[in-house]
Amino acid sequence: MSTLSVSRRLLLQGAAAVAALSAAPRAGWAQSGKRLVVAADSEPKNLNPAIVASNGVFYVASKVIEPLADASFEGKDGLSPRLATAWEGSADGLSVTFRLREGVTWHDGKPFTAEDVAFSALNVWKPLQNLGRLVFANLQDVDTPDAHTAIFRFSKPTPFQLVRNALPAVTAVLPKHLYEGTDIATNPANTQLVGTGPFRFAEHKAGQYYRLTRNDAYWEKDAPRVDEIVYRVLPDRAAAAGALEANEIQLAAFSQVPLSDLERIAKVDGIVVYSKGYEALTYQLVVEINHRRKELADLKVRQAIAHAIDRDFVVKTIFLGYAAASTGIVPRNAPEFYTDDVPAYPFDVAKANALLDEAGYKKGANGTRFSLKLLPAPYFSETRQFGDYLRQALAAIGIDAQLVNNDSAAHQKAVYTDHAFDLAVAPPVFRGDPAISTTILVKSGTPDGVPFSNQGGYANPALDALIDKANETVDVAARTALFKQFQKLVGEDLPLINVAEWGFITVARSSVKNVSNNPRWAVSNWADTDLES
Repeated sequence: MSTLSVSRRLLLQGAAAVAALSAAPRAGWAQSGKRLVVAADSEPKNLNPAIVASNGVFYVASKVIEPLADASFEGKDGLSPRLATAWEGSADGLSVTFRLREGVTWHDGKPFTAEDVAFSALNVWKPLQNLGRLVFANLQDVDTPDAHTAIFRFSKPTPFQLVRNALPAVTAVLPKHLYEGTDIATNPANTQLVGTGPFRFAEHKAGQYYRLTRNDAYWEKDAPRVDEIVYRVLPDRAAAAGALEANEIQLAAFSQVPLSDLERIAKVDGIVVYSKGYEALTYQLVVEINHRRKELADLKVRQAIAHAIDRDFVVKTIFLGYAAASTGIVPRNAPEFYTDDVPAYPFDVAKANALLDEAGYKKGANGTRFSLKLLPAPYFSETRQFGDYLRQALAAIGIDAQLVNNDSAAHQKAVYTDHAFDLAVAPPVFRGDPAISTTILVKSGTPDGVPFSNQGGYANPALDALIDKANETVDVAARTALFKQFQKLVGEDLPLINVAEWGFITVARSSVKNVSNNPRWAVSNWADTDLES
């Protein structure tokens, strides 16, 4: 298909989106002031980031509900103070003290205090949150000696390095006065958010938009700089480009403008393409392996599959260069932990075939050694495209991969609850520390049903022991060294196969200012984001 026909098709889709946007009701909206309209490709059922720490939730909720600290390009330890102004860990790893910001009020006018932090930590982050369950597993109590001090006390040594690295993703603070004594999981405030952030939650119209309005009582001087943020629901990613060009929306994050359209739209006057702002949200393209399958429990077979994948081709063809080939389970842009001293599996079809022959899986008369069920995650077009590529790559070494494409709910149930897969394609996120969201991919013992965890039946006591030791090692240098050993052991035993790592692209009108100025920009509070009239 020609470039011209592709562009025409995208523009037609964009025109349809523009018509839908124009038809959306705007009764009661402010008639003056700065309104920033952005694209959203999904509508999370639960908008509470203290329970569901995911980028789809953060994208909206981070403007309303604040963490203790957020990521920063310039701040000490890569952090910027939010509801906490300072934090310090004890030498024995058994406590962390937070000094909290004074003069902060909730959107309903109640004062923010240390009691809110203690309640959130003990009643939400530790028992309910997908990531906090790991970070705060040994949290025993939170002392509140005064209204602006919270002292976290742990039953076992908990590395301050881990707590510090986890602050942006796991410490969204909730108002105790709205949640105490309720069923937290079903509290109406999970969808009608009440926070301390620069924007108040105004309304959500299903299938159309979320609307946030300026918090005039926000604690930070001269913030926020826009009066409203409207998230237009645009599930069709190709439509976002046309909507941007028509200035019906001013911004699309998380690569909602398809990679294939970036070269064209970057040349449009008044539009800017940003690759920064996702450094703390590195996505990883991973092949998950069900080790219950006899053939896949054989290391030589796993090595053969690793050698059959042309990572450079995947980066250039599927990601159009907006990615990097992985060397292991920790990405390159995590310099605190990354090492390239790990086994490598360069693309080598001959070697892959030889390994399978050595393992005893000879090709039959039809050229096939055995068949596998392959489930690509449906979340991104890139994961689905890689599923198609992997099927072809495996065919070249005599493995018949039968693709099974499911929607999100069916995929998660099949892989993480029913274990009804042989290989799966997943896009886990590296969140700044291997203990937050990476070790769970390979550690044994995670209950069934936990997404993005080791549900392939892989168990390696030596690897489990190394992870446990790192999670209780307080010394930063020693803990970092343990995680470098962890990377090497994962590379040697291949419980999964890392293929590529990528951030996303933000496309915005040039009238939008202060874009991509921190490593989690799309899921930060946008207090300083501005819009030229």
